[in-house]
Amino acid sequence: MAFAAADYALPAAATPPGITAIQRLLMWGVGAGGAIVFIEPSPYELVTLVSVIFFFATGLRMRPVFLALLILLFLLNIGYTICSVYLMDKKEILNWILTSWYMAITSLFFAMVLSEDTASRLEFLRRGLIFGALIASLAAVAGYFHLVPGGYDLFTLYSRARGTFKDPNVLGAYLILPALFLLQTVVTQSFWKSVRSAVALGIVSLAVLLAFSRASWGQLVICSAFMLVLMYLTTPSQKQRTRIVTVAIAAAICAALLLVVLLSLDSVSNLFQERASFNQSYDTGRFGRFGRHALGFQMALELPLGIGPLQFTRFFPEDTHNSFLNAFMSGGWIAGIAFPALIFTTVVMGFKLIFVRVPWQRTYLAIFAAFVGTVGEAFIIDVDHWRHFWMMLGTMWAMFAAAHAYSYQARKHAAQVR
Repeated sequence: MAFAAADYALPAAATPPGITAIQRLLMWGVGAGGAIVFIEPSPYELVTLVSVIFFFATGLRMRPVFLALLILLFLLNIGYTICSVYLMDKKEILNWILTSWYMAITSLFFAMVLSEDTASRLEFLRRGLIFGALIASLAAVAGYFHLVPGGYDLFTLYSRARGTFKDPNVLGAYLILPALFLLQTVVTQSFWKSVRSAVALGIVSLAVLLAFSRASWGQLVICSAFMLVLMYLTTPSQKQRTRIVTVAIAAAICAALLLVVLLSLDSVSNLFQERASFNQSYDTGRFGRFGRHALGFQMALELPLGIGPLQFTRFFPEDTHNSFLNAFMSGGWIAGIAFPALIFTTVVMGFKLIFVRVPWQRTYLAIFAAFVGTVGEAFIIDVDHWRHFWMMLGTMWAMFAAAHAYSYQARKHAAQVR
């Protein structure tokens, strides 16, 4: 199906300046609000709800280019709903289903919103995410090192920093994208901006380390390297390429020095050695993490309607810890096919956009690297209800649409100049 440029993205030029300012401020609020989720409803939910109402009231509309996203999100959640009909009398199941529908709606909303006035709205969302990450990171560091009264009990869990999140693993995963944004600033901006961002990056990286999430450690390193490689390949400036390489080496040295200092503290060293081990009891064995994956997928082939949400622990000692398996178990073959189709379609489309010259290319590379990293993490943990995951997915689709529209307008302008 072919779409016209207007089907991809619409300019927001006709919007009054006051409305535009509020829209961009709401994007900042959504980004910042995502950092405080140990209370419900969280600021993220409240700001997102206000944003949905305000944007639709000021002219936001659905366009044909997002029909594929809409259909895949609908199939995913209709699968969850069908397979949980007999469980709806349980409050936790109903909440799980409603949360899944809510995440899908927010993802579609971000796709629609950020496909308009893309560069500016993305920039405000980026700033909000960095601000929120610093709040969560400072809380995590202050709590872990007993810097505030009562902070340790509030901001840690099982001797691991969780900051303003309920789970240290989610804190670590959430901080990856803001960390990539800060790393970009260190690499590309003026000296003093780079210094400020380097300090902020150090705080965020320390929080990731103190969360003691092996997946987040790996994500921070691999996603940073992946993003820097993409930046190196896409920048036309040899000077910029040299700076990328130099900063990457300097960052690696600083990270190593920070790790050495922290490992000199017994409380950090002992937990680090424990968490860094690849021989964890809950990973190995017939019913360990990976054993459950194999057995669970065998079950999935025999159960077209799955077993319903939150039912995996009736058959196994722990949850699936694999979002693709969880889609099959919670939503049967409908969700089990829709989820990977949605994710891998997004990733494939994302690779195609890497070398497209758009004003927001640098921001895109950070989001794409973080999204690919989270997809990788989805194989070993449940990311189904992570707010930032669905935000990134919707943002990716927004940038696909906006890039098509921008390229079309660029070609049209070039033809007129001739």
